[in-house]
Amino acid sequence: MEYVKDRELFSNPYIIQMDRFAESLKHLSETFLYLEDYKGSFTKDEIEEMFRRVSERVCTNCEKRNWCLCENRIQTCQMVCEILCTAEEFGAELNVEIKRKLQKKCDRAPRFLRETLEVFGDAKQKLLWNNRIVQNREGCARSLISFADTISQAARELGAGIYSDERLEKKIVNQLKKVGIRVISSVFYMTKAGKCEVHLTLKAAKGHCVATKEMAKIVSNCVGRSMYPEAREQPIIWEEYTTIILREAARYHTLQGVAKIGKGCEQISGDTFLMTYLPGGRESVMLSDGMGSGEEAFRESAMVVEMAEELLVAGFPEKMAIQLLNTALVMGREEVYFSTVDMCVFNLYEGSCEFLKAGASTTFIRHGGEVEKITSTTLPVGVMQNIEIDCVTRKLSDGDFVVMVTDGVMDALPVGEQEAQIGRYLCELSSQNPKEMAHHVLERVLESTGELPIDDMTVIVIGIWEM
Repeated sequence: MEYVKDRELFSNPYIIQMDRFAESLKHLSETFLYLEDYKGSFTKDEIEEMFRRVSERVCTNCEKRNWCLCENRIQTCQMVCEILCTAEEFGAELNVEIKRKLQKKCDRAPRFLRETLEVFGDAKQKLLWNNRIVQNREGCARSLISFADTISQAARELGAGIYSDERLEKKIVNQLKKVGIRVISSVFYMTKAGKCEVHLTLKAAKGHCVATKEMAKIVSNCVGRSMYPEAREQPIIWEEYTTIILREAARYHTLQGVAKIGKGCEQISGDTFLMTYLPGGRESVMLSDGMGSGEEAFRESAMVVEMAEELLVAGFPEKMAIQLLNTALVMGREEVYFSTVDMCVFNLYEGSCEFLKAGASTTFIRHGGEVEKITSTTLPVGVMQNIEIDCVTRKLSDGDFVVMVTDGVMDALPVGEQEAQIGRYLCELSSQNPKEMAHHVLERVLESTGELPIDDMTVIVIGIWEM
């Protein structure tokens, strides 16, 4: 393991401890993987056990018992195997030939057949459940490995990025003291991209309150860079200690607009969207389409985006976050409920966007008068343990627009012409307002059908501009 080999390079006790946690999780995952494997068919001993159970139920008082189970045992076993193979391939409805052969050899043919199929059904169900347990265990093991890698990587990034600057710290403390802010702790962090972060634990002096943005201006002057509080930070610093995170100002900013309508114009839509600020000057826009429509589909898609948001805000990589929530959905229930995941992650420092799709519809990028399409052929989350996630990155320019739609929008248009028509709707509009663009696209789709929506429809438009 790489992180074990180079452990001696790190003297930070926190990194060493995180490595130990990661190593323990990986050892636990290996234990899961070495346990019982999948079984595609029954063993000879299992078939013998099924035969024994059937004979105990049916043959105990039969006059031909000794003949069938002793003198002619091989032929009887072959008959049972033939019944089981036929049941495996065609189900309980066995063909007429098998039934006739059994009636010639067994005086209790109907009961023998019924008991054989019942025992086989029980064993088949047990086999399926065992394989489901193995599948869930493997999914859990893979999640543990991913989690261990994340812990180890995060510890190294934090250890490499955190630095001390006594002069700068003293300058910030003195400048904030002048406006009635007391600082008890400060941490300086430099990201891999070379962007500065300042984490301050502070409070306002008694009888004072200071706007967080005003505090950020003072820190910006001290650092020599434009620093802004995170979007989630409290707007006012009061007399209770709190930790405020200031990040270097991004080069780009985004605006979003949404238009949606439920199936048959119902108020509740099965589509759910979420826009989240992420660490490192990034923004995530996620759209999920739940199975079916209405309230039940909404609950499913809402659960997916909320789980993904928690993982992303906690710092998990986007692809890993989708894989983890898929594992949770597959392991958590017997029935299959799926939801699509369509995620766009904007890097506001670089002006780029990463597109991640699991069963999602086409995404469009409007560059001036041209429209680029980003498609996917993957399965939604919640269907199976191992899923593929399509992931591509595009560099965006000032004034570009990203347009996300659900399947309901695409399915309302003529087959083979959906993408071309959406492209025309985007190019015929001169507005630079994302909300107006979203409503325009949805209205044009509804006009083209002339009918009530046959599925939930959602259009999200995100514009990006250079500051």
